[in-house]
Amino acid sequence: VLAKKISAREVTEQFLAQTEKWNSKINAYITVNDKALERARQIDERLAKGEAIGAMAGVPVAIKDMFCTRGLRTTAASKILENFIPPYSSTVVERLEAAGAICIGKSNQDEFAMGSSNENSAFGPVRH
Repeated sequence: VLAKKISAREVTEQFLAQTEKWNSKINAYITVNDKALERARQIDERLAKGEAIGAMAGVPVAIKDMFCTRGLRTTAASKILENFIPPYSSTVVERLEAAGAICIGKSNQDEFAMGSSNENSAFGPVRH
């Protein structure tokens, strides 16, 4: 993206297409970010203007669902937080965004990150 061989939008579209294709089978995402393409557009505009952008400009990332992401449902894989939309982002999310990363969605996990097998999520297990 920084070398302008591909746009942030093109990369994001490819990742979203793969997410749409596979998520119903593997259940890797609890929430897909419907604002990812808008973020990609903003990054492409900034690059076109010659603005400095972080080293992760246009890189799609999945954020584990335990990290708060402002405006994007964050459940910690628990039905207790099923509809929680945080008004702030965690430090790790802020730093990724400052570096130009694009959050594709919130990845599934064991409830409240208490486990390592991804089979104890209130939203169903991740199938590898």
